[in-house]
Amino acid sequence: MTTTTRASGSTTTTDDNDLATTAKGIASDVADRAAAAAARLPDAANATGVQIGRANAIIRQESDEVLAVGTSLSLGLALGLLLGGANRILVILALIPATAMGYTLFDRHSGTRPPMR
Repeated sequence: MTTTTRASGSTTTTDDNDLATTAKGIASDVADRAAAAAARLPDAANATGVQIGRANAIIRQESDEVLAVGTSLSLGLALGLLLGGANRILVILALIPATAMGYTLFDRHSGTRPPMR
């Protein structure tokens, strides 16, 4: 570590200056990438909405048996992940299709909408 002495008598290290320069460069790169990601966020949200609508239409066209099996399979997967000690995010992600299929089954049999065939 090299030190330099200023006229005022204070001592600074050039390593500290290099570290500060490196930190500023990294912060600038992170800010640039965050701005680029934020610019693409509306397109990603739109594409996600389209795919969710498409998945909902496909689920609504399935028979009750397929929905019951899919719901059971997804719930079993989520329970296995939970008991196996998996990350809670994975458990929640495994519950999303179970929720969608279970809600569709419940909606069909509660009499609010006629089943789609």
